[in-house]
Amino acid sequence: MKAYKLEVLVIDFENIGDAEIVNLLEDLDYIYPSVKDVKCVDIGDWHDDHPLNKKNTYDEEYKRIFKTA
Repeated sequence: MKAYKLEVLVIDFENIGDAEIVNLLEDLDYIYPSVKDVKCVDIGDWHDDHPLNKKNTYDEEYKRIFKTA
């Protein structure tokens, strides 16, 4: 299975601010993002115990697979 990290540019015509933009992106309503960059990694087989499927290991696994600080 693959995971994708996208970098997007969002033009805030409504002046709603960054926190609300994140909420809207995550809810997929009323925005028009433009994808600027895509990174893809193989995350192996998906299963219920996969680190990206758990709140307590998600952030650390994200950092590991995309090599972020």
